[in-house]
This record gives sequence, C-alpha cells and structure tokens, in this order.
Amino acid sequence: MCADCGCSITDSHEHSHGNSHEHQTAHAHLHDNPQLNDKKTIDVITKILDKNDHEASHNRSHFDKNNVLSINLMSSPGSGKTALLESLADLADFKFGVVEGDLETSRDADRLKAKGIQAHQIQTGSACHLDAFMVHKALHHMDLQEIDVCFVENVGNLVCPASYDVGSHLNVVLVSIPEGEDKIAKYPVMFRKADLVLFSKTDLLPYFEYNIEKEKASARKLKPNVDIIELSTKNEQSLKKVAQWIKFKMEMR
Repeated sequence: MCADCGCSITDSHEHSHGNSHEHQTAHAHLHDNPQLNDKKTIDVITKILDKNDHEASHNRSHFDKNNVLSINLMSSPGSGKTALLESLADLADFKFGVVEGDLETSRDADRLKAKGIQAHQIQTGSACHLDAFMVHKALHHMDLQEIDVCFVENVGNLVCPASYDVGSHLNVVLVSIPEGEDKIAKYPVMFRKADLVLFSKTDLLPYFEYNIEKEKASARKLKPNVDIIELSTKNEQSLKKVAQWIKFKMEMR
C-alpha cells in the first residue's frame, strides 16, 4: 500500500512487473516514511528502482533503434491528455502512437483508435502509475517502424508517475485551469521532472480565479529552463505550438 496515494500492487498484476512480490514491497515503501526509513527498506527500494531503470534503458534502446521520440505524458485525471492527443492527430505532420495507461477500461485507447491513432491500453488495476516493465510489454504490441513519436499517457496522478522512469526521452506535464492554483507548488517532484509544462483548458481562464503568470513563475522556480505553453484544444494555434515543440525535439535528436 502506497503511503501517500493509496495504490496497491497485488499478485493479480504479476504480468506487469518483473517480480511482483519485490515490486509490491518496494512500492509500499517508495515514499518518505520515517518509521520505515531503515537500511533494509532502502536496499529493497534501491534494488527495485534499479531494475526499473535498467528496463527503462532497454525501452529507450527500442525507441532509438527505430528512431522514435518517446514522450511521457503526465497530469492529474481530467487535465486533457487524451483530448490533446486526439487534437494532435488532426494537425501534426508526424505520425505517433500511444501507450495508454488507466486503472480500468480501454475507453481512452478506444477514443484514440477512433482517430486512426495506433494505441495499446494498459489496465493497471490498482497501481497508480506505469513502470518500465508495463511499457516494455506494451511495446511488443506497437509497430514502432510506422511512427515518429510514441506517447506514454501515464495514469492520471501527480505523485507516483514522477518516480518511475518508463524509458521516455522527454516528460510533458499538463496542469489544467479548473484544478486551481498551487498544484505546481504542492507537487514539486513532478514539475522538476518536466521538460514542458502545458497549462491546459486556458479557454476557461475567464471563469476561474487563476493567476497563470504566478503559476508559470512557480514552474520556473522549480526548473528555470522548463518550456511552457498555454493550451486549449479549442485553439488551433496553441495546438500547433505543441506540435512544433515536438517536431523541434525530433529534429534535435
């Protein structure tokens, strides 16, 4: 049981992890807990995260071999990750696929497939994040030779996904206007990992008390060189900025 967010990985998810029992033990102690801060626990955490990082490196090798840019897409639930990908399908001049993570259902993957996007759904059950082992299994269902970019749409959560390298080259974090201010300050680990912060649903700014310039400053305080884009899926120009940012990163590889 995760001390902070309440996730739990049981034996029923053995197919998603290299060693289900070890992963469960490590995940249970991943977050700071003074009562569990002993050498044995730290050794277990280190062992499991080392295994995950090794698998993440293996995933990156798959992407690199196929000249595919991989982007880990993270946010709270409902911030607009899937809507962004649906919109990019209509205007991006690169081909992309999606590894889709949710606790249950294949609804998001079905939405993407309906737009002609190659997508594979991972149902984590009760795990609140994807890890490198889950993504590796998903890659066996993806035709990387047919795409330029592979998005890993992580489980909606601003805590655990930041701790697990899934093998992506870049991290993109969405924070939506309806979530309210202070998300960046309250969840700093996630935003320190971000290469790009997308302020989504900006068309709703007139209806909320939200100081977007203050929140941008919070993001840059955590990571001074982070890129920031204001996004609304109702605004084609903002979508083009996201597509251009991705294209620039593709050309820089």
